[in-house]
Amino acid sequence: MKAIDLFAGAGGFSTGARMAGVQVVWAANHWQSAVEVHAANHPEAAHVCQDLHQADWQRVPVHDLLLASPCCQGHSKARGKANGNPQHDNSRSTAWAVVSAAEYHRPAFAVIENVPEFVQWSLYPAWRMAMEALGYCLSPHIVDAADHGVPQHRQRLFIVAARAKHPLLLNLPRREHVPASSFIDLNAGNWSPIDKPGRAKATLERIANGRRQHGDTFLAPYFGSGSGLTGRGIHRPIGTITTRDRWAIIHGDRMRMLAANECRAAMGFPDDYQLPAQHRLAVHMLGNAVCPPVARDVIEAMRWAA
Repeated sequence: MKAIDLFAGAGGFSTGARMAGVQVVWAANHWQSAVEVHAANHPEAAHVCQDLHQADWQRVPVHDLLLASPCCQGHSKARGKANGNPQHDNSRSTAWAVVSAAEYHRPAFAVIENVPEFVQWSLYPAWRMAMEALGYCLSPHIVDAADHGVPQHRQRLFIVAARAKHPLLLNLPRREHVPASSFIDLNAGNWSPIDKPGRAKATLERIANGRRQHGDTFLAPYFGSGSGLTGRGIHRPIGTITTRDRWAIIHGDRMRMLAANECRAAMGFPDDYQLPAQHRLAVHMLGNAVCPPVARDVIEAMRWAA
């Protein structure tokens, strides 16, 4: 089976496809830095850096499977109206590139990943009808990465589209949860004292709450609700990895942010997966990525159901 990867980013979907025995023959993204990272890790694929609204699909190799992760920021509840997120921004329209690509090539399958709120988009019914008009039956699945051996709770929507009479209902495996302690190295990184001049009062309060619940070693997010107020123990999966530094490790009287290689492991990428040298860039790409083990399990279940 051959696949193409739209909005390929750092390459999580492509890596999961490769784990499932699928050959990724073409990948595209509008961000040159992401294309370079993807090409370094997937040199066997052809790469294009462009706005996929303008793609010339006749230049894309023939394929059996279309993988796509349209921009999710316009749908995510983490960036609603209160955070200045426009409700009709261009990011939402990236989903129409999936329809355009599918119309030209008509691959047997497509898998589209996004946040669960994607189906609440006001134009989702029209988008779904467009895919159905091309002969695809759609089957949405909400998947938590932790259920697929990724040491992170990360809920995402995977829409499996098949050119068939009936939608494919996936029998996804439920794997054992992997704790955050599996990727945290307490002997590495750049630590700083917790009690130092200028430390924010809110940070100190979160740490105090965390100590009461989890002891001397735990994770504390820098923003958000839920565990943002209480911290999170390291003997369970970490919360969602985002596109900016969010998670601090508290260990005794010192603390530090997660390193890029720890974020890579928390996303389920292989240890030898190449990342940008710049920490901020690496974290941004990882926070936008698809968790490879989840992509693997979804693709394998799709092939089995077909």
